[in-house]
Order: sequence, then structure tokens, then C-alpha cells
Amino acid sequence: MTATTYSWALLRAGNFRLDGGSMFGLIPRSVWSRAALPDERGRVGVQHNCLLLERATGTDGPKLVLIEVGTGDKLDTKSREIFSLEERTILDALHEVSCKPEDVGAIVTSHLHFDHSGALTRLAKPGEKPDWHGAASSMTGGPREHGVKVTFPNAMIYTQLREWDDALANKSVMTRTYFKDHLEPIRERVRLVDSPRPFPSGYAAGRDELPLTPIYNRTTPLAGVPGVSVFLTPGHTWGQQAILFKDTRGRTVVFTPDVLPTVNHVGAAYSLGYDVEPYTSMISRHWFLEEAVLNDWLLVLDHEAGNPCQRVRRNATGWYTLEAEG
Repeated sequence: MTATTYSWALLRAGNFRLDGGSMFGLIPRSVWSRAALPDERGRVGVQHNCLLLERATGTDGPKLVLIEVGTGDKLDTKSREIFSLEERTILDALHEVSCKPEDVGAIVTSHLHFDHSGALTRLAKPGEKPDWHGAASSMTGGPREHGVKVTFPNAMIYTQLREWDDALANKSVMTRTYFKDHLEPIRERVRLVDSPRPFPSGYAAGRDELPLTPIYNRTTPLAGVPGVSVFLTPGHTWGQQAILFKDTRGRTVVFTPDVLPTVNHVGAAYSLGYDVEPYTSMISRHWFLEEAVLNDWLLVLDHEAGNPCQRVRRNATGWYTLEAEG
């Protein structure tokens, strides 16, 4: 049987800005600001990076697979201003590559925060019958309601079981990131994955400890999407996952979630203030980078505003360096 490989395109679903202190956690501003210049409000520029995969070999599964979808169009004006959100969504990016949302057969999200999964639904247009009506996503907490449509009507949506449960229960250090208007309308479309954890539940890994279980034993092929697999990278959320596939050039491509959101987060202690467990993020970052070296992964970083395609190399200090790939 021919292995399934994919051609793919990087889709930019819009620039936005996040608080620099939150993006770099305990790292002092005097250090992180050398690489990530903040604006007058202390925000640094990031990007909604997404991938559109087109099946090139193999005969089963959807022809088009989308990895990540970004924030979308549902936030109110004040919330959009907080993040300096560009007036652009994944639908604009798909239009530029002549892809219609109804052509997408599967979506894989790293996690369900609004900036990764908000565009799973969109605002209903005038005259459209909403698929769901209720509380609107907002950073300001106003009692606003609106009607939304499922953005990708023919797509199944893949996420980790732990991530889905935590999203519904709003288990996050951020009070407003899992919103009902991008979760409730997709309930019937969600396909849950339960990948093995890097370390046993309840085990406190040492600072430099690597998992004993090989990565290939912790990687879960997606049922119905041949050639695409996921594995847990806990820390930012407990159910965050990375997404892996083979491309037509023979490369193993790994879409990298918020364990390493930008090239400036390669350092051991560069965990986000948004992480539910910064220490776990540090542990995950170590073994993730080590696996990237051992397996020669091509990483695609989820929030890098420059070139998100990076290789990982060991350096003379015993840690890792990123090298951009065109």
C-alpha cells in the first residue's frame, strides 16, 4: 500500500499582538526585548500560522486537510483592538489559494484557545440561518449575543480528549480563551484523540529528564486521515498536541504548537505566562527539541511572524539552535 504524503501551503491568517511579558513569562524584558521589539503598549507581533495539506499519494481520506484556523471574525471591536488583530481570517488565506471552506475534509487543531480555533465558526451573514445562537466571545465580558455558522461544513475536527474536556470546563489560567461560540456549534463534528502522555500521570519529571517511551509509541495516527498523526506536548495546556505528516519531498513536517511559538522561544526557560504549567512546558520543550534533532523534523512554528519553517540543531552549549529553511 502506498504511504500517504501531502503537498502543503503555509497560510497566514492574520497578524496580531500579544503582551510581551505574558509571551516570555519570567524572562526579563531587558532580555526578550532585544529579539522581540515591543510596541508602545508592550505588545509583540505574532502571526496566525496555518497549513493546508493536499493529499498527493494514497487513495483514502480527505483530499484537503487544514491544520489550525486562527481567531476568525467573531471578536467585538474592543477585543480586536486589544490584540491589534489584522482584518484578515483563514477564509481570506484560503481564497488566495483558490480553496473553498466546504472543500476541507478534516481540521486538526493544536489546542482550542480562541487564537487557534476561534475560526472553526464565523459570524452568520445577513439572511443566513445561524447554526448556533448565544454568548459572544469577548475580552470585555459584555452581555452580547450573536448567531454563528460552522465555517467548514464538511470537515471533521480532531483534538485531544483532555483538551476538549478542559475547554468545555474553561480550565485555563486565562479567563477568556475557551469561548462557547467556537465550541458548542462543533460538538457533533469533533473526533477525540487520547494520545499517551510523555510521562506517567502524577510523575514529576526532573528538569533535564527525557521520556523513556519513544516518540513513535506516543504518536497517534488520526482515524480517517491517513498519514497525519498527533502527539501530546503538555504545558501550555494539558491537552495540547503537535501534528506530524510526511510531505512530497520526503520531509517529516511537525506543526509546532505553543511549546515553541516563535523562534525567540527556543531557550529552556522561555515558557509563556499563559501556560497552565510553565515547568511542564520547559520539560516538553527539551524533549521536543531533542526529538526534532534525532528525527530531522522540519518544524512549522504556530505564531512566528517571520519564517516559521525551522530545523533544530544541537549547539556547543548542549542546548539547541534553530535554522530557517526556505
